[in-house]
Amino acid sequence: MAGSHGERYEPLFDDGELQRLVDALFAHAKVVDRDDVLTLADAFDAGKDVLEIVEALPTARYTRVQLTTQLNSTITAHGWSGRIGLVE
Repeated sequence: MAGSHGERYEPLFDDGELQRLVDALFAHAKVVDRDDVLTLADAFDAGKDVLEIVEALPTARYTRVQLTTQLNSTITAHGWSGRIGLVE
C-alpha cells in the first residue's frame, strides 16, 4: 500500500506475529521465563515493535495465562490493542 508521497506503508506489526511466538513457546512447555521469550523472539527475527513488547516483560517465570496477561497489559498500555489485537 502506498502512502501520500508514494512511499510504501509498512504495518507496525506482522499480523499474528506475537500470537505465533506465544504458541511456539507453549507448544512443549507449561512454564517459560523472560529469557525464553526473548530468545525465541530473536530466533523468529521478530519486528522491533514486538521486541519492544517482550523486552518490557519483568524477569519472571510465566504460565501461558500469566504471559498473555502481561503481554496484553503492555499492548494495552501502549495503545496498540486496536492495531494488533490481544494474544491468547
